Amino acid sequence: MSGPGPSAGPATAIFAMGCFWQPDELFRVVAGVLSTEVGYTGGRTERPTYEDVCSHTTGHAEAVRILFDPVRVPYRALLDVFWNNHDPTTPNRQGPDVGEQYRSAIFCVEEAHLAEALASREAVSRARLWGPAPVVTVIERAGPWWPAEEVHQKYLMKRGVTHCHLPTPPRGRA
Repeated sequence: MSGPGPSAGPATAIFAMGCFWQPDELFRVVAGVLSTEVGYTGGRTERPTYEDVCSHTTGHAEAVRILFDPVRVPYRALLDVFWNNHDPTTPNRQGPDVGEQYRSAIFCVEEAHLAEALASREAVSRARLWGPAPVVTVIERAGPWWPAEEVHQKYLMKRGVTHCHLPTPPRGRA
């Protein structure tokens, strides 16, 4: 039998794929996701604010932290949502948003997730899912997590919209 047993308990995944508002909404509605929270990670300073992160001096990425039930939704399924809903070939950019806080990154909480994320990046690169440009997604162990301000939590849901401006998934993909 592969995968976690029924008593495995919740797991955590952290993804950065541009502005954190739309990824929060994308993952929030996945069956098996227990909760989502947007915040900042991968940087050099403690307790950054949105303004700090936008100043391009902290090194943090806007990211979404996902608490999920691995029995109901495997980490691989979350990786599929990640790869299919942003352009991992554009360094420090998604749509009109430019800067290192908008980089494509996977921050792995569990060692097994690190290996799975690296293998998935290789598969996406080989498949040229987003065209011939190289995949630039950074994959690293998760460091400190800093929740974003309340105004950013469930931003799209509070406004009754489901998306902003992340790139359209590749042709034939959803």
